[in-house]
Amino acid sequence: MSDIQRAPKGTFDRLPPDSAAYLAARDALVAPLLTAGYGYVETPVFEETAVFSRGVGESTDVVSKEMYTFDDRGGRSLTLRPEFTAGVMRAFIEHRLYAGPLPAKLWTVGSAFRYERPQAGRYRHFTQVSVEALGVDDPALDAELVALADAGFRGLGLTDYDLQLTSLGDATCRPQYRELLVQFLAGLDLDEDTRRRAAINPLRVLDDKRPEVQAQLADAPLMVDHLSEGTRAHYDAVRQHLSDLGVTWVEAPRLVRGLDYYTKTTFEFVHRGLGAQASIGGGGRYDGLSAALGGPDLSGIGYAVGVDRTILAAQAEGLDIPVTGGTDVFVVHLGEEAKRFAVRLVGQLRAAGVATDTVYGGRGLKGAMKAADRSGAARVVVVGERDLAGGVAQVKTMATGEQVAVPLGELAESLRASV
Repeated sequence: MSDIQRAPKGTFDRLPPDSAAYLAARDALVAPLLTAGYGYVETPVFEETAVFSRGVGESTDVVSKEMYTFDDRGGRSLTLRPEFTAGVMRAFIEHRLYAGPLPAKLWTVGSAFRYERPQAGRYRHFTQVSVEALGVDDPALDAELVALADAGFRGLGLTDYDLQLTSLGDATCRPQYRELLVQFLAGLDLDEDTRRRAAINPLRVLDDKRPEVQAQLADAPLMVDHLSEGTRAHYDAVRQHLSDLGVTWVEAPRLVRGLDYYTKTTFEFVHRGLGAQASIGGGGRYDGLSAALGGPDLSGIGYAVGVDRTILAAQAEGLDIPVTGGTDVFVVHLGEEAKRFAVRLVGQLRAAGVATDTVYGGRGLKGAMKAADRSGAARVVVVGERDLAGGVAQVKTMATGEQVAVPLGELAESLRASV
Protein backbone atom coordinates (compact mmCIF):
# COMPACT_ATOMS: atom_id res chain seq x y z
CA MET A 1 0.00 0.00 0.00
CA SER A 2 1.44 3.39 -1.00
CA ASP A 3 1.71 6.46 1.23
CA ILE A 4 -1.21 8.16 -0.53
CA GLN A 5 -3.39 5.23 0.49
CA ARG A 6 -2.77 5.51 4.22
CA ALA A 7 -3.30 8.25 6.81
CA PRO A 8 -0.15 10.17 7.90
CA LYS A 9 1.80 8.68 10.78
CA GLY A 10 0.25 9.47 14.15
CA THR A 11 -3.19 10.23 12.69
CA PHE A 12 -6.26 8.08 12.18
CA ASP A 13 -9.59 7.81 10.41
CA ARG A 14 -12.90 7.52 12.25
CA LEU A 15 -15.19 5.05 10.52
CA PRO A 16 -18.61 3.58 11.23
CA PRO A 17 -19.70 1.78 13.28
CA ASP A 18 -16.98 2.81 15.80
CA SER A 19 -17.47 6.49 14.98
CA ALA A 20 -20.90 6.34 16.64
CA ALA A 21 -19.23 5.74 20.00
CA TYR A 22 -16.96 8.74 19.39
CA LEU A 23 -19.96 10.99 18.72
CA ALA A 24 -21.72 9.66 21.82
CA ALA A 25 -18.65 10.27 24.00
CA ARG A 26 -18.17 13.76 22.60
CA ASP A 27 -21.81 14.64 23.21
CA ALA A 28 -21.72 13.26 26.76
CA LEU A 29 -18.71 15.45 27.58
CA VAL A 30 -20.51 18.48 26.15
CA ALA A 31 -23.92 17.79 27.75
CA PRO A 32 -23.15 19.37 31.18
CA LEU A 33 -22.04 22.60 29.45
CA LEU A 34 -25.41 23.03 27.77
CA THR A 35 -27.09 23.18 31.19
CA ALA A 36 -24.65 25.79 32.54
CA GLY A 37 -24.91 28.69 30.09
CA TYR A 38 -21.90 27.91 27.88
CA GLY A 39 -22.10 28.90 24.21
CA TYR A 40 -20.42 27.25 21.25
CA VAL A 41 -17.49 29.03 19.61
CA GLU A 42 -15.45 28.00 16.58
CA THR A 43 -11.98 29.30 15.75
CA PRO A 44 -9.63 28.59 12.83
CA VAL A 45 -7.63 25.37 12.76
CA PHE A 46 -4.53 27.55 12.22
CA GLU A 47 -3.50 30.86 13.78
CA GLU A 48 -0.62 33.30 13.58
CA THR A 49 2.28 31.46 15.23
CA ALA A 50 2.67 34.20 17.84
CA VAL A 51 -0.77 33.35 19.28
CA PHE A 52 0.67 30.07 20.53
CA SER A 53 4.30 31.05 21.13
CA ARG A 54 3.22 33.95 23.37
CA GLY A 55 0.15 32.31 24.81
CA VAL A 56 1.31 28.75 25.45
CA GLY A 57 4.90 29.70 26.31
CA GLU A 58 8.32 29.48 24.65
CA SER A 59 9.66 27.09 27.30
CA THR A 60 7.02 24.43 26.73
CA ASP A 61 7.61 21.31 24.69
CA VAL A 62 4.44 22.20 22.80
CA VAL A 63 6.01 25.38 21.39
CA SER A 64 9.66 24.36 21.22
CA LYS A 65 9.23 20.85 19.78
CA GLU A 66 5.68 19.91 18.84
CA MET A 67 3.99 22.61 16.77
CA TYR A 68 3.21 22.22 13.08
CA THR A 69 4.43 25.61 11.84
CA PHE A 70 4.68 26.75 8.22
CA ASP A 71 4.95 29.91 6.11
CA ASP A 72 1.99 30.61 3.87
CA ARG A 73 2.30 32.08 0.38
CA GLY A 74 2.30 35.57 1.83
CA GLY A 75 5.29 34.80 4.04
CA ARG A 76 3.22 34.74 7.25
CA SER A 77 4.16 32.20 9.90
CA LEU A 78 1.10 30.09 10.73
CA THR A 79 0.66 27.15 13.09
CA LEU A 80 -1.90 24.37 13.30
CA ARG A 81 -3.48 24.71 16.71
CA PRO A 82 -1.79 22.51 19.32
CA GLU A 83 -4.50 23.48 21.84
CA PHE A 84 -7.61 25.66 21.91
CA THR A 85 -7.33 28.18 24.75
CA ALA A 86 -4.94 30.65 23.11
CA GLY A 87 -7.05 30.78 19.94
CA VAL A 88 -10.29 31.25 21.88
CA MET A 89 -8.65 34.04 23.89
CA ARG A 90 -7.54 35.68 20.63
CA ALA A 91 -11.17 35.60 19.44
CA PHE A 92 -12.34 36.97 22.81
CA ILE A 93 -10.01 39.94 22.32
CA GLU A 94 -10.61 40.49 18.59
CA HIS A 95 -14.41 40.52 18.91
CA ARG A 96 -14.39 42.54 22.16
CA LEU A 97 -16.37 39.97 24.08
CA TYR A 98 -14.86 41.54 27.18
CA ALA A 99 -17.16 44.54 26.60
CA GLY A 100 -20.23 42.32 27.04
CA PRO A 101 -21.58 40.25 29.93
CA LEU A 102 -18.87 38.50 31.93
CA PRO A 103 -17.85 35.83 32.38
CA ALA A 104 -17.94 34.91 28.71
CA LYS A 105 -18.73 31.20 28.88
CA LEU A 106 -17.52 29.38 25.78
CA TRP A 107 -16.96 25.82 24.58
CA THR A 108 -15.63 24.25 21.41
CA VAL A 109 -14.69 20.85 20.07
CA GLY A 110 -12.41 19.75 17.26
CA SER A 111 -9.00 18.52 16.20
CA ALA A 112 -5.66 19.76 17.50
CA PHE A 113 -2.20 18.83 16.23
CA ARG A 114 1.15 18.14 17.87
CA TYR A 115 4.27 16.54 16.43
CA GLU A 116 4.80 13.86 19.07
CA ARG A 117 6.06 10.29 19.05
CA PRO A 118 2.92 8.23 18.31
CA GLN A 119 2.03 5.68 20.98
CA ALA A 120 -1.05 4.26 22.66
CA GLY A 121 -3.22 7.18 23.76
CA ARG A 122 -1.00 9.83 22.13
CA TYR A 123 -1.49 10.94 18.55
CA ARG A 124 -0.36 13.78 16.32
CA HIS A 125 -3.98 14.52 15.51
CA PHE A 126 -6.44 14.34 18.39
CA THR A 127 -9.84 15.66 19.43
CA GLN A 128 -10.59 17.81 22.45
CA VAL A 129 -13.62 19.38 24.08
CA SER A 130 -12.32 22.74 25.30
CA VAL A 131 -14.15 24.99 27.77
CA GLU A 132 -13.35 28.57 28.82
CA ALA A 133 -14.90 31.08 31.26
CA LEU A 134 -13.32 34.47 30.60
CA GLY A 135 -13.27 37.84 32.34
CA VAL A 136 -14.06 37.01 35.98
CA ASP A 137 -11.80 35.86 38.81
CA ASP A 138 -14.05 33.96 41.23
CA PRO A 139 -13.18 30.72 43.02
CA ALA A 140 -16.81 29.61 42.61
CA LEU A 141 -16.29 29.80 38.85
CA ASP A 142 -13.16 27.67 39.16
CA ALA A 143 -15.20 25.06 41.03
CA GLU A 144 -17.94 25.20 38.38
CA LEU A 145 -15.45 24.42 35.61
CA VAL A 146 -13.94 21.51 37.51
CA ALA A 147 -17.37 20.13 38.39
CA LEU A 148 -18.56 20.34 34.77
CA ALA A 149 -15.57 18.33 33.56
CA ASP A 150 -16.19 15.78 36.32
CA ALA A 151 -19.88 15.57 35.37
CA GLY A 152 -18.94 14.80 31.76
CA PHE A 153 -16.86 11.82 32.84
CA ARG A 154 -19.49 10.64 35.32
CA GLY A 155 -22.13 10.88 32.59
CA LEU A 156 -20.21 8.25 30.65
CA GLY A 157 -20.02 6.02 33.72
CA LEU A 158 -16.30 6.56 34.41
CA THR A 159 -15.24 6.07 38.02
CA ASP A 160 -11.63 4.83 37.98
CA TYR A 161 -9.93 8.22 37.88
CA ASP A 162 -8.53 10.83 40.24
CA LEU A 163 -8.99 14.58 40.11
CA GLN A 164 -5.62 16.09 40.99
CA LEU A 165 -5.74 19.67 42.27
CA THR A 166 -3.28 22.38 43.28
CA SER A 167 -2.60 26.11 43.09
CA LEU A 168 0.28 27.62 41.11
CA GLY A 169 0.07 31.03 42.77
CA ASP A 170 -0.01 34.36 40.94
CA ALA A 171 2.06 37.51 40.40
CA THR A 172 1.97 38.32 44.11
CA CYS A 173 3.80 35.17 45.21
CA ARG A 174 5.21 33.43 42.13
CA PRO A 175 8.35 35.67 41.88
CA GLN A 176 9.50 34.84 45.41
CA TYR A 177 8.84 31.15 44.87
CA ARG A 178 10.65 31.29 41.54
CA GLU A 179 13.79 32.56 43.32
CA LEU A 180 13.64 29.68 45.81
CA LEU A 181 13.20 27.14 43.02
CA VAL A 182 16.01 28.63 40.91
CA GLN A 183 18.36 28.40 43.89
CA PHE A 184 17.36 24.78 44.44
CA LEU A 185 17.75 23.82 40.76
CA ALA A 186 21.20 25.43 40.62
CA GLY A 187 22.50 22.69 42.90
CA LEU A 188 21.21 19.80 40.77
CA ASP A 189 22.96 17.80 38.07
CA LEU A 190 20.86 18.86 35.07
CA ASP A 191 21.64 18.68 31.35
CA GLU A 192 21.99 21.83 29.29
CA ASP A 193 18.53 21.60 27.67
CA THR A 194 16.90 21.34 31.08
CA ARG A 195 18.91 24.30 32.39
CA ARG A 196 17.83 26.39 29.41
CA ARG A 197 14.24 25.48 30.11
CA ALA A 198 14.69 26.34 33.78
CA ALA A 199 16.06 29.76 32.83
CA ILE A 200 12.83 30.57 30.99
CA ASN A 201 10.37 28.95 33.40
CA PRO A 202 11.82 26.93 36.29
CA LEU A 203 8.41 25.45 37.16
CA ARG A 204 8.59 23.49 33.90
CA VAL A 205 11.41 21.40 35.38
CA LEU A 206 8.95 20.01 37.93
CA ASP A 207 7.00 18.58 34.99
CA ASP A 208 10.00 16.61 33.73
CA LYS A 209 8.98 12.93 33.62
CA ARG A 210 12.49 11.44 33.51
CA PRO A 211 13.17 9.32 36.63
CA GLU A 212 16.73 10.67 37.01
CA VAL A 213 15.37 14.23 37.16
CA GLN A 214 12.42 13.37 39.41
CA ALA A 215 14.78 11.69 41.87
CA GLN A 216 16.66 14.98 42.31
CA LEU A 217 13.42 16.94 42.81
CA ALA A 218 12.31 15.07 45.93
CA ASP A 219 13.15 18.01 48.22
CA ALA A 220 12.23 20.80 45.81
CA PRO A 221 10.23 23.68 47.28
CA LEU A 222 6.55 23.57 46.29
CA MET A 223 4.44 26.51 45.14
CA VAL A 224 1.49 25.47 47.31
CA ASP A 225 3.66 26.00 50.41
CA HIS A 226 4.48 29.58 49.40
CA LEU A 227 1.11 31.04 48.41
CA SER A 228 0.30 34.62 49.33
CA GLU A 229 -2.58 35.28 51.69
CA GLY A 230 -4.87 36.13 48.78
CA THR A 231 -4.04 33.10 46.65
CA ARG A 232 -4.30 30.83 49.70
CA ALA A 233 -7.78 32.20 50.39
CA HIS A 234 -8.69 31.68 46.72
CA TYR A 235 -7.51 28.07 46.81
CA ASP A 236 -9.32 27.39 50.10
CA ALA A 237 -12.53 28.77 48.59
CA VAL A 238 -12.20 26.60 45.47
CA ARG A 239 -11.86 23.49 47.62
CA GLN A 240 -14.82 24.48 49.77
CA HIS A 241 -17.02 25.00 46.71
CA LEU A 242 -15.93 21.65 45.26
CA SER A 243 -16.86 19.96 48.53
CA ASP A 244 -20.25 21.67 48.41
CA LEU A 245 -20.71 20.36 44.86
CA GLY A 246 -19.83 16.82 45.91
CA VAL A 247 -16.62 16.69 43.87
CA THR A 248 -13.70 14.82 45.41
CA TRP A 249 -10.03 15.45 44.64
CA VAL A 250 -6.50 14.62 45.72
CA GLU A 251 -3.88 17.24 46.50
CA ALA A 252 -1.16 17.30 43.83
CA PRO A 253 1.43 19.91 44.90
CA ARG A 254 3.83 18.93 42.09
CA LEU A 255 1.24 19.30 39.34
CA VAL A 256 2.48 21.76 36.69
CA ARG A 257 0.90 20.61 33.39
CA GLY A 258 2.50 21.33 30.05
CA LEU A 259 1.53 24.94 29.37
CA ASP A 260 3.04 28.13 30.77
CA TYR A 261 -0.09 30.23 31.18
CA TYR A 262 -1.55 28.54 34.29
CA THR A 263 -1.94 30.47 37.55
CA LYS A 264 -3.81 29.75 40.77
CA THR A 265 -6.20 26.80 40.38
CA THR A 266 -4.67 24.00 38.30
CA PHE A 267 -6.14 20.53 37.90
CA GLU A 268 -5.87 17.28 35.98
CA PHE A 269 -8.02 14.17 35.64
CA VAL A 270 -5.85 11.04 35.70
CA HIS A 271 -7.25 7.62 34.84
CA ARG A 272 -5.81 4.62 36.63
CA GLY A 273 -6.29 2.24 33.71
CA LEU A 274 -4.34 4.03 30.97
CA GLY A 275 -0.70 3.52 31.93
CA ALA A 276 1.79 6.20 30.93
CA GLN A 277 -0.72 8.35 29.01
CA ALA A 278 -3.08 8.58 31.97
CA SER A 279 -4.35 12.15 31.66
CA ILE A 280 -7.87 12.36 30.24
CA GLY A 281 -8.31 16.09 30.78
CA GLY A 282 -7.26 19.09 32.79
CA GLY A 283 -6.90 22.82 32.95
CA GLY A 284 -6.67 25.79 35.25
CA ARG A 285 -6.78 29.52 35.65
CA TYR A 286 -4.71 31.74 33.34
CA ASP A 287 -4.86 35.28 34.67
CA GLY A 288 -2.14 36.72 32.42
CA LEU A 289 -3.07 35.18 29.06
CA SER A 290 -5.30 37.98 27.77
CA ALA A 291 -2.67 40.62 28.48
CA ALA A 292 0.06 38.44 26.91
CA LEU A 293 -1.95 38.44 23.67
CA GLY A 294 -2.44 42.21 23.73
CA GLY A 295 -5.87 42.26 25.30
CA PRO A 296 -7.18 43.71 28.56
CA ASP A 297 -5.74 42.42 31.81
CA LEU A 298 -8.64 40.05 32.54
CA SER A 299 -8.74 36.67 34.16
CA GLY A 300 -9.83 33.35 32.69
CA ILE A 301 -10.13 29.69 33.51
CA GLY A 302 -10.65 26.67 31.29
CA TYR A 303 -10.06 23.01 30.66
CA ALA A 304 -9.68 20.56 27.80
CA VAL A 305 -10.82 16.95 27.72
CA GLY A 306 -9.35 14.44 25.29
CA VAL A 307 -12.22 12.63 23.56
CA ASP A 308 -9.92 9.87 22.30
CA ARG A 309 -8.38 9.32 25.75
CA THR A 310 -11.85 9.32 27.33
CA ILE A 311 -12.94 6.53 24.99
CA LEU A 312 -9.81 4.55 25.93
CA ALA A 313 -10.66 5.11 29.61
CA ALA A 314 -14.18 3.79 29.06
CA GLN A 315 -12.75 0.74 27.33
CA ALA A 316 -10.31 0.21 30.22
CA GLU A 317 -13.29 0.14 32.60
CA GLY A 318 -15.23 -2.22 30.35
CA LEU A 319 -17.94 0.36 29.69
CA ASP A 320 -20.17 0.36 26.65
CA ILE A 321 -20.68 3.95 25.52
CA PRO A 322 -24.44 4.23 24.90
CA VAL A 323 -25.00 5.02 21.24
CA THR A 324 -28.21 6.78 20.24
CA GLY A 325 -29.66 7.05 16.77
CA GLY A 326 -29.07 4.41 14.14
CA THR A 327 -31.68 2.92 11.84
CA ASP A 328 -35.24 2.33 13.07
CA VAL A 329 -36.76 0.88 9.90
CA PHE A 330 -35.18 -0.93 6.94
CA VAL A 331 -37.15 -1.42 3.73
CA VAL A 332 -36.49 -4.44 1.49
CA HIS A 333 -38.01 -4.32 -2.00
CA LEU A 334 -38.36 -7.03 -4.64
CA GLY A 335 -39.06 -5.81 -8.17
CA GLU A 336 -39.09 -2.42 -9.90
CA GLU A 337 -42.58 -1.34 -8.81
CA ALA A 338 -41.75 -2.38 -5.27
CA LYS A 339 -38.55 -0.35 -5.48
CA ARG A 340 -40.51 2.80 -6.46
CA PHE A 341 -42.83 2.20 -3.53
CA ALA A 342 -39.88 1.65 -1.20
CA VAL A 343 -38.22 4.92 -2.25
CA ARG A 344 -41.46 6.83 -1.55
CA LEU A 345 -41.94 5.08 1.80
CA VAL A 346 -38.36 5.84 2.88
CA GLY A 347 -38.89 9.51 2.01
CA GLN A 348 -42.18 9.64 3.97
CA LEU A 349 -40.68 8.05 7.05
CA ARG A 350 -37.57 10.23 7.03
CA ALA A 351 -39.74 13.34 6.70
CA ALA A 352 -41.64 12.15 9.78
CA GLY A 353 -38.38 11.85 11.73
CA VAL A 354 -38.03 8.05 11.50
CA ALA A 355 -34.47 6.87 10.77
CA THR A 356 -34.98 4.73 7.69
CA ASP A 357 -32.76 3.00 5.14
CA THR A 358 -33.22 0.67 2.20
CA VAL A 359 -31.19 -1.60 -0.02
CA TYR A 360 -29.44 -0.39 -3.16
CA GLY A 361 -27.75 -2.13 -6.06
CA GLY A 362 -30.30 -4.77 -7.04
CA ARG A 363 -29.53 -7.36 -4.34
CA GLY A 364 -31.65 -10.46 -3.98
CA LEU A 365 -33.78 -11.22 -0.94
CA LYS A 366 -30.98 -13.02 0.92
CA GLY A 367 -28.47 -10.18 0.46
CA ALA A 368 -31.10 -7.55 1.25
CA MET A 369 -32.03 -9.26 4.52
CA LYS A 370 -28.35 -9.43 5.49
CA ALA A 371 -28.12 -5.68 4.91
CA ALA A 372 -31.25 -5.18 7.00
CA ASP A 373 -29.75 -7.23 9.84
CA ARG A 374 -26.46 -5.26 9.74
CA SER A 375 -28.40 -1.98 9.93
CA GLY A 376 -29.64 -2.82 13.42
CA ALA A 377 -33.17 -1.73 12.50
CA ALA A 378 -35.89 -2.80 14.92
CA ARG A 379 -38.34 -3.38 12.08
CA VAL A 380 -37.88 -4.56 8.51
CA VAL A 381 -40.47 -3.94 5.80
CA VAL A 382 -40.50 -6.47 2.96
CA VAL A 383 -42.53 -5.54 -0.09
CA GLY A 384 -42.68 -7.35 -3.44
CA GLU A 385 -44.88 -7.28 -6.51
CA ARG A 386 -47.38 -9.73 -4.96
CA ASP A 387 -47.57 -7.60 -1.83
CA LEU A 388 -48.33 -4.51 -3.90
CA ALA A 389 -51.02 -6.38 -5.79
CA GLY A 390 -52.55 -7.43 -2.48
CA GLY A 391 -52.31 -3.92 -1.01
CA VAL A 392 -50.05 -4.96 1.91
CA ALA A 393 -46.44 -5.05 3.04
CA GLN A 394 -44.80 -7.51 5.41
CA VAL A 395 -43.42 -5.93 8.63
CA LYS A 396 -41.01 -8.04 10.65
CA THR A 397 -40.06 -7.23 14.25
CA MET A 398 -36.41 -8.29 14.42
CA ALA A 399 -36.26 -8.87 18.19
CA THR A 400 -39.04 -11.48 18.14
CA GLY A 401 -39.12 -12.62 14.51
CA GLU A 402 -42.86 -11.87 14.38
CA GLN A 403 -44.09 -10.85 10.92
CA VAL A 404 -47.46 -9.27 10.09
CA ALA A 405 -49.11 -7.94 6.95
CA VAL A 406 -49.93 -4.23 7.16
CA PRO A 407 -52.18 -2.43 4.62
CA LEU A 408 -50.14 -0.06 2.43
CA GLY A 409 -52.33 2.91 3.34
CA GLU A 410 -51.62 2.39 7.04
CA LEU A 411 -47.97 1.41 6.73
CA ALA A 412 -46.21 4.75 7.20
CA GLU A 413 -48.32 5.76 10.21
CA SER A 414 -48.00 2.31 11.77
CA LEU A 415 -44.21 2.39 11.50
CA ARG A 416 -43.98 5.98 12.76
CA ALA A 417 -46.11 5.11 15.80
CA SER A 418 -43.97 2.04 16.59
CA VAL A 419 -40.72 3.98 16.91
